[in-house]
Order: sequence, then structure tokens, then C-alpha cells
Amino acid sequence: GTLLISKIREEYPDRIMASFSVIPSPKVSDTVVEPYNAVLSFHQLVENADEVMTMDNEALYDICFRTLKLTPPTYGDLNHLVSAAMSGITSCIRFPGQLNCDLRKLAVNMIPFPRLHFFMVGFAPLTSRGSQQYRALTVPELTQQMFDAKNMMCAADPRHGRYLTAC
Repeated sequence: GTLLISKIREEYPDRIMASFSVIPSPKVSDTVVEPYNAVLSFHQLVENADEVMTMDNEALYDICFRTLKLTPPTYGDLNHLVSAAMSGITSCIRFPGQLNCDLRKLAVNMIPFPRLHFFMVGFAPLTSRGSQQYRALTVPELTQQMFDAKNMMCAADPRHGRYLTAC
């Protein structure tokens, strides 16, 4: 993947490169080379990507297990969460609207320093595959869920850090 990213950057230097990267976890898979591949790919993501939406398998697994009560979560369940987040993040590009923006505007507004382009993804409302439960949520409820550690797709608690930007 890193060679592909660098070649795309060489071919299209003026385009915004966004990446959705899933970090491995021993909780989900015990493949020995996964951590090495992840660590070695970060250099290319720092140098060649403009926006990196980071998710990790441990947080996705915890969301499926604790929040959505899926036992045991499958890769299909984890992929459902990732695809829902990807769909939500890219919806402003795919659908017309007055408040929509493109990836360049997102980068300008969200990235305070060029090398700090790694985003933690929070998602709400969380639903499992095949779920038919619909509940009307208020804006404050959705906002609370977005910043809740249980809805973060990275195994990090945002209450123990600082927000540089939020969207």
C-alpha cells in the first residue's frame, strides 16, 4: 500500500489524498506481521497523505462487543462500522448541498500543522448490520455520542487529551 500511495502522490501532486487506515490489534488478530506493517506504513502516511482517518481493530471490536452486543464480532461487523464511517465522511463530496465542502476545505479547516493530519473518527448513532431499530435522537444527544469514548473508532479516550480541531 505504501508504494501505491507514493506513486499516486508523484502522479497527482496537486490532489488531496485521503486515507482510511485501520490499525491492527492483537485482540482481533494474532498475525505476527500486522504490527510491523502498520508501523512501517506510517512514514508514507505522514509524508504522502493529506488526511488520514485512523481507526483501530481494538476499538471497532469493543464497539461491536460492548455497544452493539455482537458476540463474537466478525470481520463483516467491523467492516460495517468502517464502511458506515467512510460513507458519512465522504457524503459531503457525493451529495449536493449548501453546507457541503470538499476534501481540500476539510484539510484547510482541520489541520493546524501539515504533519498533524491524523484524525480520530467518532461515529453516531451506532447500528449493527441488519438492525431495524430507529430512534429519533436530538442534536445534543448525537453530539454527546460523537465525543464519547465508546463511539471513538480509535482505542483512545478523548477526555484525556486536547482537541486541536473538531468537525
